[in-house]
Amino acid sequence: MRKFFIQKNPFVVPTDDGKLIEEHFGNASDGNKEVSIAHMIAPAHWSEPPQEPTFDEYTYIIRGKKQFVIDGETVVLRAGESIRISKGARVQYANPFNAPCEYIAICLPAFTIEGANRDSE
Repeated sequence: MRKFFIQKNPFVVPTDDGKLIEEHFGNASDGNKEVSIAHMIAPAHWSEPPQEPTFDEYTYIIRGKKQFVIDGETVVLRAGESIRISKGARVQYANPFNAPCEYIAICLPAFTIEGANRDSE
């Protein structure tokens, strides 16, 4: 039995806001509840409602810029930069810029929509 798995067909999360979410490992793709790893592309002028996740989230920016409002403080990350946002922080993710933002997101434990605790839109 192999002790590795190469993900060639990530689960593409259906969205209605133009954001691409390809979950390589996690609840939706392989049932992994410990960690989720996703490749994402947020279109220009994209945002989602504030949330208070029950998981830590690590983000690495591949290209473009992404804005985070964390407990009222605005942080902008650029390509090559990364951030860890601790569970329980109030955060809003956005790309208010004129170009898409490509990034990798890792959640510990794995992302769930219920665990995101998003505000109603």
